[in-house]
Amino acid sequence: MTDSEARRRAQAVRHFNRFYTQHIGALHEHLTRSAFSLTEVRVLHELSRERAQTASVLGRSLGLDSGYLSRLLTSFERRDLITRRPSDLDARQSLIALTDHGHAAYAPLDAAAIEEVSALLGSLTALSQEQLITAMKLIERLLGDKPKHDLVTLRQPRAGECGWLVHRQAQWFAAEYGWDQSFEGLLARVVADYTQRNDPLREMCWVAEQEGMVVGSVCIVGVSTTVAGVRLLWVEPDVQRLGIGTQLLSECVRFARRAGYTKLTLTTASMLAQPRRLCERAGFRLAGTAAERRFGKDLIIERWELEL
Repeated sequence: MTDSEARRRAQAVRHFNRFYTQHIGALHEHLTRSAFSLTEVRVLHELSRERAQTASVLGRSLGLDSGYLSRLLTSFERRDLITRRPSDLDARQSLIALTDHGHAAYAPLDAAAIEEVSALLGSLTALSQEQLITAMKLIERLLGDKPKHDLVTLRQPRAGECGWLVHRQAQWFAAEYGWDQSFEGLLARVVADYTQRNDPLREMCWVAEQEGMVVGSVCIVGVSTTVAGVRLLWVEPDVQRLGIGTQLLSECVRFARRAGYTKLTLTTASMLAQPRRLCERAGFRLAGTAAERRFGKDLIIERWELEL
């Protein structure tokens, strides 16, 4: 990345920070009329989620200085907003929970915040609201300290998602490996053929969804009456090694067996470590390799097979 490109990206993040800070300030105007600061409301919100926490956990969750948090909690205790009791696991730690008075004090603040956010979202169409929420979740996922191990569900693609899969994979392989538009054309043909045939007894596509976001995909298509092929196998780079690829490929194997296929095939390039790792784990064998010119690059194409 050039210095000018790095600077452009940094400026874009700073611009978003200013924009978002202004909106957050507008959304919390009611706090100027309450007895609580924004930080105090954040702590009350964490404690209102019906699980007692230690001060150290609260501090890590909210990114607060331990000394500042200690003074804030002491003030809460003096105002009968919280209780503290020794932890059963560590007597040196105290578990903090809201009192009935604390819940009563926080309830109108929570209601006001929900009302303000609802008013903001109300100016957008339902589709735009979902787009905004997805973008927010994506920011959380990409900037989070650790990959999220939240539940992943497999489902059939919704309207527009097959096209998005073509866009996303073509975009990533172009950026990472320099593959040209012929790869996008291949992906588009797979999607077009699958959607036009519309044969759910013999072919199926799944997307992996986590927290409302598509984080992976796979498609199984008929190659012959006895052979099926795995296509569009993909897991977002930042959530790889969480078992999502294994889940997708396992679903392909189960479907292929139910559909009466006797062999499952997968074609990939030797430089792609993840598909090879998934194939080996699922019991596929490497059936052959060939040097080919594809997608504007000289590649070693691998063909993997699984006898069903």
